[in-house]
Amino acid sequence: MLTIILLLISNIFMTMAWYGHLKFKSAPLITVIILSWLIALFEYCFQVPANRWGSAQFTTAQLKTIQEVITLVVFCVFSVVYLKEQLRWNYLAGFACMVGAVFFVFKKW
Repeated sequence: MLTIILLLISNIFMTMAWYGHLKFKSAPLITVIILSWLIALFEYCFQVPANRWGSAQFTTAQLKTIQEVITLVVFCVFSVVYLKEQLRWNYLAGFACMVGAVFFVFKKW
């Protein structure tokens, strides 16, 4: 569970670093780049331990799959709440296809 929590926190920082600046399109690009890197530093402070500790419990493919599902969930919430964008049905359908990959990665064959 610690791995999931750390990945969630990491993704919140990552999403802010990658997409948070889109509300401030008039800000100079160099400023946005520097601020994004500073935010990303905090992302790495959670991401690296999550992967290190999580690798004792999950395979790297499973870790990456967990990461991607969390990324999609965080991104959906962020885009609706922070960027005020609509979450369209086709986005959800595409995301659901990606989440379907979880079955194949975690299934014991």
